[in-house]
Amino acid sequence: MERIYKKLVEGKFLDRPNRFVCHAEVAGEKVLCHMPNPGRMRELLFPGVTLYMTPNRKGLRTAYRVVGCEKEGRIIYLDTTRANDAAAFLIQHHKIPGWENCFLAGREVTMGDSRFDLLLGDEETGETFPVEVKSCSLSGRNGAMFPDAPTERGMKHLTHLVDMARAGEHAGLLVLVHDGNARWFLPNYHTDLSFSEEFRQGLDLLDWKACVISWTKDFLMPETVRLIPTSKEALDKEMGNAGDYMIILQLEDDKTISVGSLGDIHFPKGFYVYVGSARKNLDQRIAHHRALRKRRHWHMDYLRSACRFIGAIPIRTKEDLEHKLAHALSEIAGWTIENFGCTDCRCRSHLFGFAENPMHERDFVKIEEDFEINRLDRYF
Repeated sequence: MERIYKKLVEGKFLDRPNRFVCHAEVAGEKVLCHMPNPGRMRELLFPGVTLYMTPNRKGLRTAYRVVGCEKEGRIIYLDTTRANDAAAFLIQHHKIPGWENCFLAGREVTMGDSRFDLLLGDEETGETFPVEVKSCSLSGRNGAMFPDAPTERGMKHLTHLVDMARAGEHAGLLVLVHDGNARWFLPNYHTDLSFSEEFRQGLDLLDWKACVISWTKDFLMPETVRLIPTSKEALDKEMGNAGDYMIILQLEDDKTISVGSLGDIHFPKGFYVYVGSARKNLDQRIAHHRALRKRRHWHMDYLRSACRFIGAIPIRTKEDLEHKLAHALSEIAGWTIENFGCTDCRCRSHLFGFAENPMHERDFVKIEEDFEINRLDRYF
């Protein structure tokens, strides 16, 4: 059994100042750690979550590098800098179903203006072909999705691979899914629509595989993997520039705001989540809410003028989930602004208040997971 790391320590996640570092508690001390995975990982990194880390060499700004974390008793691998090593190991030991006859012919191979992670060779024919490796840590009850943040580099490589495949060349994509519970894979069209549409275009052209790895806290090189399917039906029925959304704002002080036909409303300081929908032009609707506007049309425009924009969460679907989403948020909100944003429906409100940023709270992230990922189980 081959170890990836010589030494490992456990700690507890505290906070994440930016994408590249986090604070952890190790042996009772607060330490700064390097986060090799720059993804958002809001569904993983809650205060108190167990982290697995390897010590950095002396003299570096960070004492440790985070390599994994626990999620509901499972180990999720986070070290994207070593994911390609795991992929190479699996190829060299003929562990990937469908590629058992392949050998590792090269790494970091340049083709045109792209550099692909692996070059595989067929032991029988001698043919070689490029493979791009993607490391997937975003998962729900049964499903896994990639990416968890927009990926320009990933889009560039995927487009190149699909173009090669259209020209009749052999091109591969390997998604390493790091949640051992995963039973299906989809591109994350909620977060990166362009990448997901390109994946759908190349689905029947690429030699692609989504492999599930069940990690242990020893982080040994995987001995077995399991392939999981995707769903064309899910992509064709759900994916597009339409759906529902949540806008997260922060009001720094108590304030009375005049909201169109609703009149003057007192808003306690805190964070607000607004639920809306767009049957078309979802991205444009979110952009509208993000901008500060002199001309105000929706209730949300009045509140936006007094608040700091925190984030937007699109839920792409051709179903009408707006009212179910509003109801789910009403169950966890600290307070509700009555009649806000719901003049055309029977909901009490589409605006919900929270004392702390809900994007970092488990109950809120669970709702996000249910609407973005778990509801898609029905396609598998």
